[in-house]
Amino acid sequence: MASKVRVGTREGLWTLDNDQVFPAEALTGKSLTALALDGARVWALIDGRALWEGVDSRWSERAAIDGPEATCLAPTPSGLLIGTEEAHLLRLDGDRPARVESFDAMDGREAWYTPWGDPADVRSISAARDGALHVNVHVGGVARSRDGGRTWTPTVDIEVDVHQILAHPRRPEVVLVAAAGGFGVSRDGGDSWRFITAGMHAHYLRAVAVSDDIVLVSASMGPGGRRAAIYRARLDGDAAFQRCEDGLPGWFGDNVDTSCLAAAGALVVCGTEDGRVFRSLDGGAHWEIAANGLPPVTCVAL
Repeated sequence: MASKVRVGTREGLWTLDNDQVFPAEALTGKSLTALALDGARVWALIDGRALWEGVDSRWSERAAIDGPEATCLAPTPSGLLIGTEEAHLLRLDGDRPARVESFDAMDGREAWYTPWGDPADVRSISAARDGALHVNVHVGGVARSRDGGRTWTPTVDIEVDVHQILAHPRRPEVVLVAAAGGFGVSRDGGDSWRFITAGMHAHYLRAVAVSDDIVLVSASMGPGGRRAAIYRARLDGDAAFQRCEDGLPGWFGDNVDTSCLAAAGALVVCGTEDGRVFRSLDGGAHWEIAANGLPPVTCVAL
């Protein structure tokens, strides 16, 4: 089981190693937009404008992000992908983030939008074990590429309003989404989808993670995060979601946001706006506080 947890915040990066918390001195005071693990390498987006690389606790700035601010990143078989505002996709080419022109040319792009009138953003990216790339546009559904990013196909309907996409780490045919309309699961690589809200007090979801055969989501009443909670259910089967209560607050004050819920094996962690990190060692059945008093958490990775 993985034990190290990276926690990105608005004022730096921390590593939780069992019961100890270590700051990354090179990133002290910096606001982290996103984190991603790539073997022994850790990637970090700073203020949406700089890509940093950490290897063996040594950090250096790898590239600057020009144009629209970066929002998310993911290591993939075809290189590190970086999502941006205005719904663009970059690929790290040496020390230069290069625009993925094929993503800009995909069918249906003209329909992407936001309710507040700004251009849509790339919100999350996930690579399946078979190399398929899944890119969540907010609001624009999920785009999929099965040829390393040369061509793209829309999958989830735009109006579902996806907030996070996650390819199952071992089963490439299984793809999961957290959306404003509930939890979505595809068992054919994104060709078809089933949406589930049974057992939840509300269907507005921001984050999704998978722990062995358990899927976990964060749910609330809406964008403001009223009455936010974590739920769990078996990935295979028809059982309703059950709220995670043992060791967690009655309700979270804010949404457990995209990229603030993560799992690896039986280990699950979530980070909160009020600077707490909760940890479960049994797939979300029981929880404990792993860290508190941190700046607002923006992302977790393990």
